[in-house]
Amino acid sequence: MRGEVMKDESWRGKLGGLEREEFDAFLAEGKVARLACLDDKGWPYVVPCWHEWDGESFWVIPRMKSAWAEFLQKESRCAITVDEEGALRKVIAQCTATLVEPPNVGGAWVPIAERMSVRYLGPNGPSYLEPTLDKK
Repeated sequence: MRGEVMKDESWRGKLGGLEREEFDAFLAEGKVARLACLDDKGWPYVVPCWHEWDGESFWVIPRMKSAWAEFLQKESRCAITVDEEGALRKVIAQCTATLVEPPNVGGAWVPIAERMSVRYLGPNGPSYLEPTLDKK
């Protein structure tokens, strides 16, 4: 009706930050993150990547020869964002990257990568991951 103010604002979604449970659940949904770092010339470099949130830290697993792995080793300051299209939910973090182990085949990163493959690709994720485990 003309002249009336619409009171239902459910279309907006929740306003304000996510509660801790919502935050953790959102990051467990398998949304692709975007990791930002600085390249060799100091320019922003943004790459989509799988991530795992353990409740305290984001885990990302680059290939040995990926440019962004090299950039993060030279300058550990970075940022990561996880959001969803068409909605207001998002997580934005400024981070310091830490190399947990040097590049290797079959390291401690494999169980994390296996969990990521299931989260992002479903039950067939490990069949995608297996032939890539020794890729550089």
